[in-house]
Amino acid sequence: MVKAVVCGAAGGIGQPLSLLLKLNPIITELALYDVVNAVGVAADLSHIPTPAQVTGYLPPDNGAEKALKGADIVVIPAGVPRKPGMTRDDLFVNAGICATLAQAIANAAPKAFILVISNPVNSTVPVFAETLKKAGVFDPKRLLGVSHLDVIRASTFVASVLGKPTEASNYSIPVVGGHSGATILPLLSQSKPAIPDILADKEKRDALVNRIQFGGDEVVKAKDGAGSATLSMAQAGAEFANYVIDAAFGGKKGKVVQAYINLSADAGGDAIKKEISSDVEYFSVNIELGPNGIEKILPIGQLDDVEKGLLEAAIKELGPSIEKGVSFQPPPPKL
Repeated sequence: MVKAVVCGAAGGIGQPLSLLLKLNPIITELALYDVVNAVGVAADLSHIPTPAQVTGYLPPDNGAEKALKGADIVVIPAGVPRKPGMTRDDLFVNAGICATLAQAIANAAPKAFILVISNPVNSTVPVFAETLKKAGVFDPKRLLGVSHLDVIRASTFVASVLGKPTEASNYSIPVVGGHSGATILPLLSQSKPAIPDILADKEKRDALVNRIQFGGDEVVKAKDGAGSATLSMAQAGAEFANYVIDAAFGGKKGKVVQAYINLSADAGGDAIKKEISSDVEYFSVNIELGPNGIEKILPIGQLDDVEKGLLEAAIKELGPSIEKGVSFQPPPPKL
């Protein structure tokens, strides 16, 4: 019996994400929360013949906490989407939404796994952490920033550059750092299978790294004001959620993924700080998933000279974004 909750379920990411979670046979209860339309989305999804029983909730009558009560996993795409000309950092307006949802989770489902999609992830994950700390329920092993879209983009774009676009799923490229622009660090030198032709061509490699880092911009531009990367983010979010569910409730062991986390989640976090020569509290790293969420923080591994330069740039930009989230003070509730 697994209860999943989507907060922001009626939005551009939330609807396809909710659909994909409805298709997971391990989920037996799926609660959808949003400020509008969540009840209608739930009614629509409820007609699909899979085990998950779907309910929808709106803000009145403490709807958020009703949706969250007893949740095992909460996936959060809530917030304002990007528009042309905006960076993810421009979306810090979402911090207030995140603080409110974090408090509701603290009240109704303090043991749930929390998967944060709401941008800017580099700042919103610290917002969640600080709110949960104040409520006395923060468990760094159960709070994960979803940077998985960068990982699936890396696979897709690498295969495209190699002229093998139909083989994208065969390529695995770790992506560490953060989840915005220059903080995104694709470790092309660690690609499996290896991609020596790309590594040897500076122009090709630089263009590929840039596309992985700023792939969201091309979607925002192509949608021409009608939204951001919603469908690919929904797929990435659902895939990542399914990994967490499989590890926590399905008995699957040894799954290694990358996620943006608080490095206090495991003793391996101190080793990461030495690897990157920085005391940042948050970083997207290799983690092994298990029944408790983050079972192990694993080393980043060997970087080549290009990646060392990208790491330096990532840390420089990441620090202020983290501080912004840590120091955020939500406005007092309206009486």
